[in-house]
Amino acid sequence: MSTLVARIRALPSNQLALSGALLALGFLIAAQVAGEKPRTQYSTQERAPLIQTALDLQAKQDLLKAQILDLRKRIGDLEAQDPGAAQSLRQLYADLESARLAAGLVAISGPGLAFRLEDGTPGAGVDALVSAEDVRILVEQLWLAGAEGIAVNGERLSATSAVIDIGGSILVNSAYLAPPYEISAVGPRDLYSRLQGSVAFVDFVQGRIEPSGISLSVAEQTPVDLPAYAGTVSLRYATPAPSVSP
Repeated sequence: MSTLVARIRALPSNQLALSGALLALGFLIAAQVAGEKPRTQYSTQERAPLIQTALDLQAKQDLLKAQILDLRKRIGDLEAQDPGAAQSLRQLYADLESARLAAGLVAISGPGLAFRLEDGTPGAGVDALVSAEDVRILVEQLWLAGAEGIAVNGERLSATSAVIDIGGSILVNSAYLAPPYEISAVGPRDLYSRLQGSVAFVDFVQGRIEPSGISLSVAEQTPVDLPAYAGTVSLRYATPAPSVSP
């Protein structure tokens, strides 16, 4: 042992430093090699499921593409068997659009009228406040005169719309509206002339509007823009009646 120590002490200092550096480098290389193997295995283990998932998704996508192509081919075959099928489909879409238009589900624009109902000055025991009944009468007369679409303060009326008194305002569809009330209607260009020829409309003006002092003004407009009905059209109790063969 003393001999080994003596030999080490006899070595030059630079050789001792080089030997220590080489020894340390050897330890570092050994540690890196030892840690590289688990890291490589870990990366490989994680990558395999990802690759399999990508392959599965690609296979599903290819299957969907094949189904789309098959459906397109079948549609083409059906159209070839019945040349009128495409025309029937176009007619079906046209009928659907007409039904949506008649139900008020489509915004419309055209010639028409814009009425404005404002509260009058109370007096002589006559109710000078515009009520839901006043709005309903005017709306009814517009329908009878040929109006194709009506809105009250921007609320489009449909087959299920109601006009109800709620305190000092009225409820149209699900919207609370405050006076003054603007009733806009799209219809024939002689809509106002038709109204003036209605006995019920004349009685409404002379028997209700004039005695109460309620202000009723009207303007013919082109165009009148009516929004689409924005409420629900779902029916909870009604079901289609079974068709009866002739």
